[in-house]
Amino acid sequence: MNKFDTIAAVDLGSNSFRLQVARVMEDQIYPLDSIKETVRLGAGLNADKWLDDDSQERALACLRQFGERLRGLPPHAVRVVGTNTLRVAKNSAAFLDKAEHALGFPIEVIAGREEARLIYLGVSHSLPVSSSQRLVVDIGGGSTECIIGEGYEPLQMESLYMGCVSYSKRFFPEGKISKDAMQQAELAARMELQSIKLKFSANRWREAIGSSGTARALADLLEQNGWCESGITADGLAQLRSAMIKAGDSQKLELAGMKADRIPVLSGGFAIMSAVFKELGIQHMTVANTALREGVLYDMVGRFQHHDMRDVTVNHFMRRYHVDLAQAKRVEELALLLFEQVAPNLAGDVDVLRQKLLWVARMHEIGISIAHSGYHRHSSYILGNADMPGFSKKEQTHLGLLVRAQRGSLAKIIELKDKSDIWPAVLALRLSVLFYRSRTDAVMPRMQIKCRGNEYRVRLDKKWLEQNQLTENALLAEANEWKALGVSFSIADLKKD
Repeated sequence: MNKFDTIAAVDLGSNSFRLQVARVMEDQIYPLDSIKETVRLGAGLNADKWLDDDSQERALACLRQFGERLRGLPPHAVRVVGTNTLRVAKNSAAFLDKAEHALGFPIEVIAGREEARLIYLGVSHSLPVSSSQRLVVDIGGGSTECIIGEGYEPLQMESLYMGCVSYSKRFFPEGKISKDAMQQAELAARMELQSIKLKFSANRWREAIGSSGTARALADLLEQNGWCESGITADGLAQLRSAMIKAGDSQKLELAGMKADRIPVLSGGFAIMSAVFKELGIQHMTVANTALREGVLYDMVGRFQHHDMRDVTVNHFMRRYHVDLAQAKRVEELALLLFEQVAPNLAGDVDVLRQKLLWVARMHEIGISIAHSGYHRHSSYILGNADMPGFSKKEQTHLGLLVRAQRGSLAKIIELKDKSDIWPAVLALRLSVLFYRSRTDAVMPRMQIKCRGNEYRVRLDKKWLEQNQLTENALLAEANEWKALGVSFSIADLKKD
Protein backbone atom coordinates (compact mmCIF):
# COMPACT_ATOMS: atom_id res chain seq x y z
CA MET A 1 0.00 0.00 0.00
CA ASN A 2 1.22 3.50 -0.80
CA LYS A 3 2.43 5.70 2.04
CA PHE A 4 0.76 9.07 2.64
CA ASP A 5 1.92 12.08 4.66
CA THR A 6 -1.63 13.07 5.58
CA ILE A 7 -4.28 10.55 6.59
CA ALA A 8 -7.79 10.73 8.03
CA ALA A 9 -10.08 8.53 10.08
CA VAL A 10 -13.85 8.83 10.46
CA ASP A 11 -15.64 7.14 13.36
CA LEU A 12 -19.38 6.71 12.79
CA GLY A 13 -20.43 6.07 16.37
CA SER A 14 -23.90 5.53 17.76
CA ASN A 15 -23.75 8.88 19.57
CA SER A 16 -21.22 11.02 17.70
CA PHE A 17 -19.56 11.11 14.29
CA ARG A 18 -15.92 12.12 14.51
CA LEU A 19 -13.35 13.01 11.88
CA GLN A 20 -9.62 13.15 12.61
CA VAL A 21 -7.00 14.34 10.14
CA ALA A 22 -3.35 13.74 11.04
CA ARG A 23 0.16 14.04 9.67
CA VAL A 24 2.33 10.93 9.64
CA MET A 25 5.95 11.32 10.73
CA GLU A 26 7.79 7.99 10.71
CA ASP A 27 5.61 5.76 12.91
CA GLN A 28 3.84 8.55 14.80
CA ILE A 29 0.72 10.57 14.02
CA TYR A 30 0.28 14.27 14.79
CA PRO A 31 -3.28 15.69 14.77
CA LEU A 32 -3.99 18.42 12.23
CA ASP A 33 -7.75 18.82 12.39
CA SER A 34 -10.77 17.24 14.05
CA ILE A 35 -14.51 17.59 13.74
CA LYS A 36 -17.20 16.17 16.00
CA GLU A 37 -20.95 16.12 15.35
CA THR A 38 -23.43 14.74 17.87
CA VAL A 39 -25.62 12.81 15.44
CA ARG A 40 -27.12 10.26 17.88
CA LEU A 41 -27.64 7.69 15.17
CA GLY A 42 -28.46 5.09 17.80
CA ALA A 43 -31.43 7.13 19.02
CA GLY A 44 -33.08 6.52 15.65
CA LEU A 45 -33.01 2.76 16.04
CA ASN A 46 -36.54 1.57 16.77
CA ALA A 47 -37.69 -1.60 18.55
CA ASP A 48 -37.54 -3.52 15.26
CA LYS A 49 -33.93 -2.34 14.72
CA TRP A 50 -34.72 -0.04 11.81
CA LEU A 51 -33.06 3.36 11.47
CA ASP A 52 -35.70 6.06 11.16
CA ASP A 53 -35.62 8.76 8.48
CA ASP A 54 -34.74 11.61 10.85
CA SER A 55 -31.60 9.92 12.17
CA GLN A 56 -30.54 9.04 8.65
CA GLU A 57 -30.95 12.65 7.51
CA ARG A 58 -28.89 13.92 10.46
CA ALA A 59 -26.18 11.44 9.59
CA LEU A 60 -26.16 12.25 5.87
CA ALA A 61 -25.98 15.99 6.54
CA CYS A 62 -22.95 15.42 8.77
CA LEU A 63 -21.26 13.16 6.22
CA ARG A 64 -21.65 15.76 3.47
CA GLN A 65 -19.73 18.21 5.67
CA PHE A 66 -17.07 15.61 6.42
CA GLY A 67 -16.83 14.87 2.70
CA GLU A 68 -16.08 18.52 2.01
CA ARG A 69 -13.19 18.46 4.52
CA LEU A 70 -11.80 15.21 3.09
CA ARG A 71 -12.06 16.26 -0.53
CA GLY A 72 -8.75 15.86 -2.34
CA LEU A 73 -7.34 13.13 -0.10
CA PRO A 74 -6.50 9.86 -1.92
CA PRO A 75 -8.91 6.98 -1.24
CA HIS A 76 -6.33 4.88 0.64
CA ALA A 77 -5.48 7.83 2.89
CA VAL A 78 -8.96 7.80 4.41
CA ARG A 79 -10.58 5.03 6.46
CA VAL A 80 -14.17 5.20 7.66
CA VAL A 81 -15.54 2.77 10.26
CA GLY A 82 -19.09 2.19 11.45
CA THR A 83 -19.85 0.69 14.85
CA ASN A 84 -22.74 -0.81 16.82
CA THR A 85 -25.78 0.91 15.31
CA LEU A 86 -24.63 0.11 11.79
CA ARG A 87 -23.89 -3.45 12.91
CA VAL A 88 -27.42 -4.10 14.16
CA ALA A 89 -29.67 -1.92 11.96
CA LYS A 90 -31.67 -4.07 9.56
CA ASN A 91 -31.68 -1.32 6.92
CA SER A 92 -27.98 -0.63 7.36
CA ALA A 93 -27.06 -1.70 3.80
CA ALA A 94 -29.49 0.74 2.18
CA PHE A 95 -28.33 3.55 4.45
CA LEU A 96 -24.65 2.82 3.77
CA ASP A 97 -25.19 3.26 0.02
CA LYS A 98 -26.49 6.78 0.65
CA ALA A 99 -23.84 7.47 3.30
CA GLU A 100 -20.94 6.51 1.01
CA HIS A 101 -22.33 8.75 -1.71
CA ALA A 102 -22.63 11.66 0.74
CA LEU A 103 -19.12 11.18 2.16
CA GLY A 104 -17.32 10.18 -1.01
CA PHE A 105 -15.44 7.28 0.61
CA PRO A 106 -16.26 3.62 1.37
CA ILE A 107 -17.52 2.78 4.86
CA GLU A 108 -16.44 -0.33 6.76
CA VAL A 109 -18.76 -1.74 9.42
CA ILE A 110 -16.45 -3.36 11.95
CA ALA A 111 -17.22 -6.16 14.41
CA GLY A 112 -17.32 -5.49 18.13
CA ARG A 113 -14.00 -7.14 18.90
CA GLU A 114 -12.34 -5.34 16.00
CA GLU A 115 -13.66 -2.10 17.45
CA ALA A 116 -12.15 -3.13 20.79
CA ARG A 117 -8.77 -3.86 19.17
CA LEU A 118 -8.68 -0.47 17.45
CA ILE A 119 -9.74 1.35 20.63
CA TYR A 120 -6.89 -0.25 22.55
CA LEU A 121 -4.45 0.59 19.76
CA GLY A 122 -5.47 4.25 19.95
CA VAL A 123 -5.43 4.43 23.76
CA SER A 124 -2.13 2.56 24.19
CA HIS A 125 -0.28 5.01 21.94
CA SER A 126 -1.24 7.89 24.25
CA LEU A 127 -0.02 6.22 27.45
CA PRO A 128 3.44 5.98 29.03
CA VAL A 129 5.28 2.75 28.31
CA SER A 130 4.48 0.12 30.93
CA SER A 131 5.03 -3.62 31.31
CA SER A 132 1.91 -3.93 33.48
CA GLN A 133 -1.41 -5.08 32.11
CA ARG A 134 -4.08 -2.41 31.69
CA LEU A 135 -7.85 -2.46 31.49
CA VAL A 136 -9.43 -0.13 28.94
CA VAL A 137 -13.18 0.53 29.07
CA ASP A 138 -14.90 2.42 26.26
CA ILE A 139 -18.61 3.21 26.75
CA GLY A 140 -19.95 4.24 23.36
CA GLY A 141 -23.43 5.12 22.20
CA GLY A 142 -24.53 1.57 21.43
CA SER A 143 -21.85 -0.76 22.78
CA THR A 144 -19.23 -0.99 25.50
CA GLU A 145 -15.79 -2.41 24.77
CA CYS A 146 -13.55 -3.87 27.46
CA ILE A 147 -9.93 -4.70 26.71
CA ILE A 148 -7.00 -5.95 28.76
CA GLY A 149 -3.66 -5.30 27.12
CA GLU A 150 0.03 -4.95 27.68
CA GLY A 151 2.08 -2.37 25.81
CA TYR A 152 0.47 -2.05 22.39
CA GLU A 153 -0.87 -5.60 22.42
CA PRO A 154 -4.50 -6.38 23.37
CA LEU A 155 -4.77 -9.68 25.22
CA GLN A 156 -8.50 -9.93 26.01
CA MET A 157 -11.22 -8.14 24.03
CA GLU A 158 -14.99 -8.09 24.48
CA SER A 159 -17.84 -5.97 23.13
CA LEU A 160 -21.11 -5.76 25.05
CA TYR A 161 -24.44 -4.62 23.63
CA MET A 162 -25.03 -1.63 25.91
CA GLY A 163 -24.28 2.05 25.37
CA CYS A 164 -25.09 5.51 26.66
CA VAL A 165 -27.63 6.24 23.90
CA SER A 166 -29.50 2.93 24.09
CA TYR A 167 -29.56 2.88 27.92
CA SER A 168 -30.67 6.52 28.19
CA LYS A 169 -33.49 5.85 25.74
CA ARG A 170 -34.49 2.59 27.44
CA PHE A 171 -34.31 3.51 31.15
CA PHE A 172 -34.45 7.31 31.24
CA PRO A 173 -37.04 8.42 28.64
CA GLU A 174 -37.27 12.18 28.19
CA GLY A 175 -34.35 12.56 30.62
CA LYS A 176 -36.36 11.58 33.73
CA ILE A 177 -34.20 10.08 36.51
CA SER A 178 -35.51 8.11 39.47
CA LYS A 179 -33.89 5.84 42.02
CA ASP A 180 -35.79 2.86 40.65
CA ALA A 181 -34.83 3.61 37.03
CA MET A 182 -31.17 3.99 38.01
CA GLN A 183 -31.24 0.66 39.86
CA GLN A 184 -32.85 -1.07 36.89
CA ALA A 185 -30.29 0.40 34.48
CA GLU A 186 -27.35 -0.55 36.70
CA LEU A 187 -28.76 -4.06 37.21
CA ALA A 188 -29.18 -4.57 33.44
CA ALA A 189 -25.58 -3.44 32.84
CA ARG A 190 -24.28 -5.70 35.63
CA MET A 191 -26.10 -8.64 34.06
CA GLU A 192 -24.35 -7.92 30.74
CA LEU A 193 -20.99 -7.76 32.51
CA GLN A 194 -21.47 -11.13 34.20
CA SER A 195 -20.31 -12.94 31.06
CA ILE A 196 -16.88 -11.28 31.17
CA LYS A 197 -16.45 -10.71 34.91
CA LEU A 198 -13.95 -13.50 35.51
CA LYS A 199 -11.69 -12.56 32.58
CA PHE A 200 -11.69 -8.84 33.44
CA SER A 201 -11.66 -8.84 37.26
CA ALA A 202 -9.30 -6.55 39.18
CA ASN A 203 -6.64 -9.23 39.80
CA ARG A 204 -5.95 -9.40 36.03
CA TRP A 205 -4.80 -5.78 35.53
CA ARG A 206 -2.94 -3.03 37.37
CA GLU A 207 -4.52 0.13 35.95
CA ALA A 208 -7.99 1.01 34.62
CA ILE A 209 -8.40 3.54 31.82
CA GLY A 210 -11.58 5.01 30.36
CA SER A 211 -11.83 6.32 26.81
CA SER A 212 -14.37 8.20 24.66
CA GLY A 213 -17.08 10.70 25.56
CA THR A 214 -18.80 9.07 28.53
CA ALA A 215 -15.58 8.57 30.49
CA ARG A 216 -14.36 12.10 29.73
CA ALA A 217 -17.74 13.66 30.63
CA LEU A 218 -17.92 11.80 33.95
CA ALA A 219 -14.32 12.72 34.84
CA ASP A 220 -15.03 16.40 34.11
CA LEU A 221 -18.10 16.36 36.36
CA LEU A 222 -16.34 14.62 39.24
CA GLU A 223 -13.25 16.84 39.07
CA GLN A 224 -15.02 20.18 38.65
CA ASN A 225 -17.52 19.51 41.44
CA GLY A 226 -14.83 18.45 43.90
CA TRP A 227 -15.87 14.80 44.07
CA CYS A 228 -12.57 13.47 42.74
CA GLU A 229 -9.06 14.89 42.28
CA SER A 230 -8.55 13.31 38.88
CA GLY A 231 -10.23 10.76 36.65
CA ILE A 232 -13.13 8.73 38.01
CA THR A 233 -13.47 7.11 41.43
CA ALA A 234 -16.07 4.85 43.02
CA ASP A 235 -16.74 7.44 45.74
CA GLY A 236 -17.11 10.20 43.16
CA LEU A 237 -19.62 8.16 41.17
CA ALA A 238 -21.66 7.58 44.35
CA GLN A 239 -21.90 11.35 44.96
CA LEU A 240 -22.84 12.04 41.34
CA ARG A 241 -25.49 9.32 41.54
CA SER A 242 -27.10 11.03 44.53
CA ALA A 243 -27.07 14.39 42.73
CA MET A 244 -28.67 12.92 39.61
CA ILE A 245 -31.48 11.19 41.52
CA LYS A 246 -32.11 14.32 43.59
CA ALA A 247 -32.43 16.44 40.44
CA GLY A 248 -34.86 13.90 38.93
CA ASP A 249 -34.31 15.20 35.42
CA SER A 250 -31.09 15.43 33.40
CA GLN A 251 -32.17 18.88 32.15
CA LYS A 252 -32.36 20.13 35.75
CA LEU A 253 -28.96 18.79 36.72
CA GLU A 254 -26.98 21.97 37.39
CA LEU A 255 -23.38 20.95 37.83
CA ALA A 256 -20.04 22.50 36.97
CA GLY A 257 -18.57 20.91 33.84
CA MET A 258 -21.94 19.84 32.47
CA LYS A 259 -21.88 20.01 28.65
CA ALA A 260 -25.11 20.45 26.74
CA ASP A 261 -24.40 17.70 24.20
CA ARG A 262 -23.93 15.11 27.00
CA ILE A 263 -27.14 15.85 28.90
CA PRO A 264 -29.42 13.49 26.87
CA VAL A 265 -27.08 10.49 27.28
CA LEU A 266 -25.44 11.13 30.66
CA SER A 267 -27.80 8.92 32.71
CA GLY A 268 -27.35 5.84 30.53
CA GLY A 269 -23.58 6.29 30.37
CA PHE A 270 -23.40 6.80 34.14
CA ALA A 271 -25.39 3.62 34.86
CA ILE A 272 -23.06 1.54 32.69
CA MET A 273 -19.92 3.06 34.23
CA SER A 274 -21.30 2.47 37.74
CA ALA A 275 -21.95 -1.18 36.86
CA VAL A 276 -18.46 -1.55 35.38
CA PHE A 277 -16.88 -0.24 38.58
CA LYS A 278 -18.90 -2.62 40.76
CA GLU A 279 -18.58 -5.77 38.65
CA LEU A 280 -14.90 -5.42 37.74
CA GLY A 281 -13.76 -4.15 41.13
CA ILE A 282 -12.51 -0.74 39.96
CA GLN A 283 -11.74 1.95 42.55
CA HIS A 284 -10.03 4.52 40.31
CA MET A 285 -9.96 5.06 36.56
CA THR A 286 -7.78 7.46 34.59
CA VAL A 287 -9.13 8.88 31.35
CA ALA A 288 -7.38 8.80 27.96
CA ASN A 289 -7.71 11.49 25.32
CA THR A 290 -7.56 8.99 22.46
CA ALA A 291 -9.91 6.25 21.32
CA LEU A 292 -11.20 4.51 18.19
CA ARG A 293 -10.31 7.08 15.53
CA GLU A 294 -6.69 7.29 16.71
CA GLY A 295 -6.56 3.52 16.66
CA VAL A 296 -7.79 3.54 13.07
CA LEU A 297 -5.03 6.02 12.17
CA TYR A 298 -2.30 3.92 13.78
CA ASP A 299 -3.67 0.82 12.09
CA MET A 300 -3.41 2.63 8.75
CA VAL A 301 0.20 3.58 9.52
CA GLY A 302 0.90 -0.10 10.22
CA ARG A 303 -0.49 -1.06 6.82
CA PHE A 304 1.69 1.53 5.10
CA GLN A 305 4.75 0.16 6.87
CA HIS A 306 3.91 -3.47 6.10
CA HIS A 307 2.79 -4.25 9.66
CA ASP A 308 -0.73 -5.03 8.56
CA MET A 309 -2.85 -6.67 11.26
CA ARG A 310 -4.73 -8.50 8.52
CA ASP A 311 -1.54 -10.36 7.55
CA VAL A 312 -1.07 -11.33 11.19
CA THR A 313 -4.63 -12.66 11.29
CA VAL A 314 -4.20 -14.66 8.07
CA ASN A 315 -1.03 -16.27 9.42
CA HIS A 316 -2.82 -17.06 12.68
CA PHE A 317 -5.72 -18.70 10.82
CA MET A 318 -3.29 -20.79 8.78
CA ARG A 319 -1.77 -22.13 12.00
CA ARG A 320 -5.08 -22.46 13.82
CA TYR A 321 -6.70 -24.49 11.05
CA HIS A 322 -3.57 -26.53 10.21
CA VAL A 323 -3.30 -25.36 6.61
CA ASP A 324 -1.11 -27.45 4.28
CA LEU A 325 1.51 -24.73 3.74
CA ALA A 326 3.02 -26.31 0.62
CA GLN A 327 -0.37 -26.56 -1.10
CA ALA A 328 -1.33 -23.03 -0.08
CA LYS A 329 1.93 -21.74 -1.55
CA ARG A 330 1.37 -23.60 -4.84
CA VAL A 331 -2.15 -22.21 -5.23
CA GLU A 332 -1.08 -18.70 -4.20
CA GLU A 333 1.81 -18.50 -6.69
CA LEU A 334 -0.20 -19.78 -9.65
CA ALA A 335 -3.26 -17.68 -8.80
CA LEU A 336 -1.21 -14.49 -8.63
CA LEU A 337 0.63 -15.39 -11.85
CA LEU A 338 -2.66 -15.84 -13.71
CA PHE A 339 -4.22 -12.77 -12.13
CA GLU A 340 -1.37 -10.51 -13.27
CA GLN A 341 -2.18 -11.42 -16.88
CA VAL A 342 -5.71 -10.00 -16.64
CA ALA A 343 -5.05 -7.21 -14.12
CA PRO A 344 -4.26 -4.54 -16.74
CA ASN A 345 -7.81 -4.89 -18.10
CA LEU A 346 -9.51 -4.29 -14.75
CA ALA A 347 -11.20 -0.99 -14.00
CA GLY A 348 -11.39 -1.33 -10.20
CA ASP A 349 -8.72 -1.18 -7.50
CA VAL A 350 -6.36 -3.91 -8.71
CA ASP A 351 -4.10 -3.75 -5.64
CA VAL A 352 -7.00 -4.39 -3.27
CA LEU A 353 -8.29 -7.33 -5.34
CA ARG A 354 -4.79 -8.80 -5.67
CA GLN A 355 -4.35 -8.65 -1.89
CA LYS A 356 -7.70 -10.37 -1.31
CA LEU A 357 -6.75 -13.10 -3.78
CA LEU A 358 -3.46 -13.65 -1.93
CA TRP A 359 -5.23 -13.99 1.44
CA VAL A 360 -7.88 -16.32 0.00
CA ALA A 361 -5.26 -18.53 -1.65
CA ARG A 362 -3.50 -18.90 1.69
CA MET A 363 -6.72 -19.72 3.56
CA HIS A 364 -8.75 -21.51 0.90
CA GLU A 365 -8.50 -24.87 2.68
CA ILE A 366 -9.10 -23.87 6.30
CA GLY A 367 -12.48 -25.63 6.17
CA ILE A 368 -10.78 -29.02 5.78
CA SER A 369 -10.25 -28.92 9.55
CA ILE A 370 -14.04 -29.31 9.85
CA ALA A 371 -14.66 -31.79 7.01
CA HIS A 372 -13.08 -32.57 3.66
CA SER A 373 -16.45 -32.91 1.99
CA GLY A 374 -17.60 -29.44 0.99
CA TYR A 375 -14.56 -27.87 2.66
CA HIS A 376 -14.91 -24.74 0.54
CA ARG A 377 -18.30 -24.08 2.14
CA HIS A 378 -16.82 -24.52 5.60
CA SER A 379 -13.93 -22.22 4.66
CA SER A 380 -16.42 -19.63 3.43
CA TYR A 381 -18.46 -19.78 6.63
CA ILE A 382 -15.37 -19.36 8.82
CA LEU A 383 -14.11 -16.36 6.86
CA GLY A 384 -17.52 -14.73 6.83
CA ASN A 385 -18.31 -15.17 10.52
CA ALA A 386 -15.15 -15.57 12.61
CA ASP A 387 -13.54 -12.75 14.56
CA MET A 388 -10.76 -11.60 12.23
CA PRO A 389 -8.74 -8.71 13.70
CA GLY A 390 -7.94 -6.06 11.09
CA PHE A 391 -10.74 -7.04 8.68
CA SER A 392 -14.04 -5.24 8.24
CA LYS A 393 -17.28 -7.21 7.91
CA LYS A 394 -17.45 -6.30 4.22
CA GLU A 395 -13.91 -7.58 3.65
CA GLN A 396 -14.77 -10.83 5.41
CA THR A 397 -17.88 -11.21 3.24
CA HIS A 398 -15.79 -10.75 0.09
CA LEU A 399 -13.20 -13.27 1.28
CA GLY A 400 -15.95 -15.74 2.08
CA LEU A 401 -17.50 -15.37 -1.37
CA LEU A 402 -14.16 -15.78 -3.12
CA VAL A 403 -13.19 -18.87 -1.18
CA ARG A 404 -16.60 -20.45 -1.77
CA ALA A 405 -16.15 -19.88 -5.50
CA GLN A 406 -12.92 -21.90 -5.65
CA ARG A 407 -14.65 -25.09 -6.82
CA GLY A 408 -17.99 -26.56 -7.84
CA SER A 409 -20.96 -24.68 -9.23
CA LEU A 410 -20.66 -20.97 -9.85
CA ALA A 411 -24.42 -20.54 -9.43
CA LYS A 412 -23.97 -20.42 -5.64
CA ILE A 413 -22.30 -17.01 -5.91
CA ILE A 414 -24.68 -15.54 -8.46
CA GLU A 415 -24.76 -12.33 -6.38
CA LEU A 416 -21.32 -11.55 -7.84
CA LYS A 417 -22.61 -11.68 -11.42
CA ASP A 418 -22.78 -7.89 -11.80
CA LYS A 419 -19.39 -7.33 -10.13
CA SER A 420 -17.36 -8.00 -13.25
CA ASP A 421 -14.06 -6.86 -11.75
CA ILE A 422 -14.02 -9.69 -9.23
CA TRP A 423 -14.49 -12.52 -11.76
CA PRO A 424 -10.85 -12.60 -12.96
CA ALA A 425 -9.80 -13.27 -9.34
CA VAL A 426 -12.40 -16.05 -9.13
CA LEU A 427 -11.07 -17.55 -12.37
CA ALA A 428 -7.44 -17.36 -11.23
CA LEU A 429 -8.29 -19.08 -7.94
CA ARG A 430 -10.42 -21.82 -9.55
CA LEU A 431 -7.77 -22.65 -12.15
CA SER A 432 -5.03 -22.77 -9.51
CA VAL A 433 -7.03 -25.18 -7.35
CA LEU A 434 -7.89 -27.24 -10.44
CA PHE A 435 -4.32 -27.54 -11.73
CA TYR A 436 -2.90 -28.43 -8.30
CA ARG A 437 -5.54 -31.01 -7.49
CA SER A 438 -2.78 -33.64 -7.22
CA ARG A 439 -1.24 -31.61 -4.34
CA THR A 440 2.26 -32.19 -5.73
CA ASP A 441 4.94 -29.95 -7.18
CA ALA A 442 4.08 -31.09 -10.69
CA VAL A 443 5.51 -29.00 -13.54
CA MET A 444 2.76 -26.74 -14.82
CA PRO A 445 2.37 -25.96 -18.52
CA ARG A 446 2.96 -22.40 -19.64
CA MET A 447 -0.39 -20.64 -19.61
CA GLN A 448 -1.80 -17.38 -20.85
CA ILE A 449 -5.18 -15.87 -20.04
CA LYS A 450 -6.89 -13.22 -22.08
CA CYS A 451 -9.92 -11.40 -20.79
CA ARG A 452 -12.24 -9.27 -22.87
CA GLY A 453 -15.57 -8.33 -21.36
CA ASN A 454 -17.52 -11.55 -20.78
CA GLU A 455 -15.02 -13.69 -22.63
CA TYR A 456 -12.08 -15.61 -21.15
CA ARG A 457 -9.59 -17.54 -23.25
CA VAL A 458 -7.01 -19.85 -21.67
CA ARG A 459 -4.08 -20.73 -23.92
CA LEU A 460 -1.82 -23.66 -23.06
CA ASP A 461 0.05 -26.52 -24.73
CA LYS A 462 -2.53 -28.96 -26.18
CA LYS A 463 0.03 -31.74 -26.10
CA TRP A 464 0.35 -31.30 -22.34
CA LEU A 465 -3.43 -31.51 -22.05
CA GLU A 466 -3.54 -34.75 -24.02
CA GLN A 467 -1.11 -36.22 -21.49
CA ASN A 468 -3.21 -34.97 -18.58
CA GLN A 469 -6.74 -36.03 -19.41
CA LEU A 470 -8.13 -35.54 -15.90
CA THR A 471 -7.16 -31.87 -16.09
CA GLU A 472 -8.57 -31.60 -19.62
CA ASN A 473 -11.92 -33.01 -18.48
CA ALA A 474 -11.94 -30.66 -15.53
CA LEU A 475 -11.34 -27.68 -17.84
CA LEU A 476 -14.22 -28.75 -20.09
CA ALA A 477 -16.48 -28.92 -17.03
CA GLU A 478 -15.18 -25.50 -16.02
CA ALA A 479 -16.20 -24.09 -19.40
CA ASN A 480 -19.76 -25.32 -18.78
CA GLU A 481 -19.89 -23.60 -15.40
CA TRP A 482 -18.95 -20.24 -16.92
CA LYS A 483 -21.33 -20.76 -19.84
CA ALA A 484 -24.21 -21.12 -17.36
CA LEU A 485 -23.42 -17.58 -16.19
CA GLY A 486 -23.35 -16.22 -19.72
CA VAL A 487 -19.55 -16.06 -19.79
CA SER A 488 -17.53 -17.52 -22.64
CA PHE A 489 -14.65 -19.73 -21.50
CA SER A 490 -12.50 -21.38 -24.16
CA ILE A 491 -9.23 -23.31 -24.35
CA ALA A 492 -6.76 -22.68 -27.17
CA ASP A 493 -3.44 -24.15 -28.17
CA LEU A 494 -0.64 -21.84 -27.03
CA LYS A 495 1.53 -22.89 -30.01
CA LYS A 496 -1.09 -22.31 -32.70
CA ASP A 497 -3.10 -19.34 -31.45
